[in-house]
Amino acid sequence: MNPAENYILSQPEPFRSILLELQVIIEHTAPEAQLLYKWHLPFYYLNGKMFCFLNFRKRFVDLSFVYGTDLDDPDNHLIAGENRKRLRSLRYHKVEDIDAELVIVFLKQLRAILES
Repeated sequence: MNPAENYILSQPEPFRSILLELQVIIEHTAPEAQLLYKWHLPFYYLNGKMFCFLNFRKRFVDLSFVYGTDLDDPDNHLIAGENRKRLRSLRYHKVEDIDAELVIVFLKQLRAILES
């Protein structure tokens, strides 16, 4: 098992389920994305560029987009957080909070940005 998968499976519930659900959505939306373990986190790379990463933070899970400021977010779903210049994320406290359609919209936008 690679370290990124180990990171996901070693988290406590309900966060492991959140991470697994996000992993399925990411891999379904961008099947060619490569899951690597960088900076002690599961990072997805697309065509050699950082695509997104997963981060468990004690009370929630972030699906983070390195180029988050480039994403169109008219309804303000993305969280900027402290000391984040370009990074934006979607934050989840329970698996039921995940809106797969919204995640897919952001992943497709990001994919288009990285491929342009």
